[in-house]
Amino acid sequence: MSHVFERPPLLADEHTSLTGWLELQRRILRWKCEGLSEADAHRSVVPTSPLMTMAGLIVHMRWTEHTWLDVIFLGGDSSRNPAFDESAEEDADWFTEGVTLAQVLADYEAQCARSDEIIAAASLDDVARHPDFPRNRANLRWILIHLIEETGRHAGHADIVRELVDGTKGYY
Repeated sequence: MSHVFERPPLLADEHTSLTGWLELQRRILRWKCEGLSEADAHRSVVPTSPLMTMAGLIVHMRWTEHTWLDVIFLGGDSSRNPAFDESAEEDADWFTEGVTLAQVLADYEAQCARSDEIIAAASLDDVARHPDFPRNRANLRWILIHLIEETGRHAGHADIVRELVDGTKGYY
C-alpha cells in the first residue's frame, strides 16, 4: 500500500490551508479502504470497540461532516442523521449492517462534496447558527480545525484497523 499525497502549499492563505489539510485527511481515510473485501471492510478487530471497522469509520466521518456543516453550521435538519436520533442505539452513526463498502464510500464522497460546497459559500468568520445548539456557536474556522482533527484521528485508527484486518501498512 503506497501512495503519494500532496500536502497543502507551504505558503497558502488560511482557507486554502484549512481545506487542503481536511481534504488530505479525507483522502488518506478513503485510501485505507482500497482493495478491501466486503468481509474485511466490515470485520471488527478491536474487541472493546466492535463498531470500529473500516466501513464504520467512513460512515462515522460522513455523519460527522453532516453534523458539523449541514446541521450545526447551516442550521439544517438533523432528522436523517443517526447521531441525533434519540430512539436509536448509542453510536448509530457507526452502523454499517447491510450497507456495502462501495455504498459507504459513495455516501461519504457525496457528503464531502456537499461539505465543500458549504465551505466554499461561507467565510471562515461565519458563525454556526443552529438554534438548538447554542454551545456550538463556533465559526467556520473552528469547525474546519475540528474536522481536520477528527478526520486525522480516525485516519490513524484506520491505519491500525487496516493492519489488523489484513496486515497492510502504508503511509502516504
